[in-house]
Amino acid sequence: MVRLDDSSSKSKCWIDFEKEVPLLEEHARERDWKQEIAIQLMSRVGCRASGVLTACPNGLRWNSEGEYWELQIRGKNTKGGDKTVRDTYVPESVKKNLDRYASERDIDDSEPYVDTSVSTVRRWVREVTDNIADNTGHDRWKEVSSHDLRRSWATHHLVEKDVAVRVMMEIGGWSSYDAIEPYLTKPTPAKIGEELRNV
Repeated sequence: MVRLDDSSSKSKCWIDFEKEVPLLEEHARERDWKQEIAIQLMSRVGCRASGVLTACPNGLRWNSEGEYWELQIRGKNTKGGDKTVRDTYVPESVKKNLDRYASERDIDDSEPYVDTSVSTVRRWVREVTDNIADNTGHDRWKEVSSHDLRRSWATHHLVEKDVAVRVMMEIGGWSSYDAIEPYLTKPTPAKIGEELRNV
């Protein structure tokens, strides 16, 4: 179930990458394919809501050195100042969905996949998570924000999968350890058991 930290003025949530992210995608897809794309870009690629709007087909390319798909995103500069450009890792399943979506919706290479406003992307997340809460009876879903999708993506990779901090800084757009440190939160009980069972 959605993990919640409401100890400060603003609640923070983490959704389970293996079970709850697919549920979120499914509910978004039932509403509109564009909403699923926006949610995948946040929950599986690590975009901020503003970064979602900068993703275009001509920014999706194969990195032959690393042998993975990457997507050019423009977004927040954690050092301050003008927005920066970064290349983030794209899972194969998301790449295929982006290709199908661009083809079927006839999106030009230079057009964004998601042509809306940041406030609309955030509203979509609220509406989808409210719908899940109503369907499941788990009210914690009503606390989930668009940034919680990026938070869950970062924590899953950093804490649950032990991806190197420097790798996550590169693909997630964090310029310092101070900027990424809030994402190094407590592990899930499954991770604790996995780590300590064999000690």
